[in-house]
Amino acid sequence: MSLVYILAHCDDEYAALPLILEAKAAGQDQVFLYVAENRGAVADRRLGETRAFLADLGLARDSATYAVSGAEAYDGQVHRHMDACLDQLRERVARIPHVEKFVIAAWEGGHADHDACAAMTAVLAAERGAAIEQFSLYNRRGLGALPFQACAPIPENGPVRRIPLSPGQWLNWALLVRRYPSQAASWLGLWPSMFAGFVLRGGYGVQRLDPARLAERPHEGDLLYERRFGVAYAEVAEAVKALLARELRPGSGPA
Repeated sequence: MSLVYILAHCDDEYAALPLILEAKAAGQDQVFLYVAENRGAVADRRLGETRAFLADLGLARDSATYAVSGAEAYDGQVHRHMDACLDQLRERVARIPHVEKFVIAAWEGGHADHDACAAMTAVLAAERGAAIEQFSLYNRRGLGALPFQACAPIPENGPVRRIPLSPGQWLNWALLVRRYPSQAASWLGLWPSMFAGFVLRGGYGVQRLDPARLAERPHEGDLLYERRFGVAYAEVAEAVKALLARELRPGSGPA
C-alpha cells in the first residue's frame, strides 16, 4: 500500500516526519509530489534539500519529485492554476498502485498554496477511494498580536491522532532542519514555535480531512496568508468552490 504526499513546497515534508517514520516502520511505500513551481536553479536546490532529508530517514531520493511543470503555479499562485495542476497530479497519481492514503499540509489558512493542495487532494482521494490525513504546518488561529503558531492542529479540523516519538527521534528531527539551508530564514522562525508547541500540546498530532471542511473558512479571524501575503480568503474560497463543483460529485469522498 502507498502513501502519497501532495505538498505545495519542498521542505513542507519536514513537519510530517512522524508520519514518515510511522509509514516506514509499517513497510508502506511513500511518494512525495510537489506542486508549487520554482524557477531555474532554485528548483534543483530545493528538491535536492528535500531528497537529502528523506535519505536521512532511509527513503529513496527519487521518492520525491515535482508533479507540476509549465502551469505558472509559482509560490502563492497555486490556487489560481488548480485546473492545470490537478490534471498533472492526476496523471502522476494514476501511476501509483494501491494508494491507501493521501497526506497534506492542513486546511488551516496558513498558506494559500497549502489550502489549494487540500482541495486538489480531495478530488484525487475521492477518485481513488482513499483517506486524507493532514498535518498542521502553521496558522494564526486565536493569536491576536502573535504572528503564527507552528504544528498546532486546530479544533475545527476534528479529532487529533497522536504519533509518539522516542527521545532519539525527537532529537534527530530537531537536528534535521539543517537539511534546508536555502530556507534557513523561514525555519529560524518556525522551528522554535514547532518544538515549544510540542512540549505545550503533548506531542505531535495529525487529523483526518473531511472534504466538507473545504466549504468552510479554516478558522475565524484573519488567516495567516491574508495578513502576511495579502491573499484574500474570498479569492481562495472561490477558486476551491469552482474546482470542487467541477470535479467532486455531491457526497463523494473518502469515508
